[in-house]
Amino acid sequence: MTSKNISLPNAEDLLKTLAQKLQPLLQANTALVGIQSGGVWLMQKLLVLLEKDIAANAIEHGTLDVSFYRDDYEKRGLKAENRPSQIPFDVENKHIILIDDVFYTGRTTRAAMNELFDYGRPASITLVTMVNRGGRELPIAPQITAIDIFLDASQNLQLIQNQNGNLSLELQSKSGTANSGNHV
Repeated sequence: MTSKNISLPNAEDLLKTLAQKLQPLLQANTALVGIQSGGVWLMQKLLVLLEKDIAANAIEHGTLDVSFYRDDYEKRGLKAENRPSQIPFDVENKHIILIDDVFYTGRTTRAAMNELFDYGRPASITLVTMVNRGGRELPIAPQITAIDIFLDASQNLQLIQNQNGNLSLELQSKSGTANSGNHV
C-alpha cells in the first residue's frame, strides 16, 4: 500500500494474522517480550490467542520500556507514562520473540535489543510487528509482520487501545490531523 488514500486495516484482524504466523515459532524455550506501549498491548492479546492453542504451560513473557536505551533520548526525553521493564525469566539461551506495534526506523528495536542483552544472551531474537511502515534507517527489519503500509515521513501511524481494550490504527500527519482506522 502507498500513503495516498490509505484505508487503514482493522487492527484486531491484523492481530489474528500475527497469532497464526507466530504459532509455528513457539517451542519450549520461547518467551514473548513486548515493547511499551503498543508492543505490550499486542503481546497481552497474543498470549490469550496463542495459549488457547497450546496444551503446555503458559508462555513466559516480559515487557521492555526502552526510553533510556534510545539514541535520541536527549531529544525525546522521558514519556509521561514511562514504565519499568519487567523480564521475570532468564534470558540466557532463550528464543525471544520481540513484539512491537509499528516498525519505522529500527531505532526502537535496536534499543530493545541493547536492553535485552543487559539481562543475558538470548539464543535468538525474532522481531514481530503488526505494521511495517517503511523508512528503515538501520540494518534491522521485522521477520514477521501482519501488513506493510508504506507512509511518507510526514505521517505517523499509531496503535490505539480504547477503554474496552480493543485495538485500532490511527494515521496522523505532522500537522496533527488524524485518520482513524476501523475501531472495534
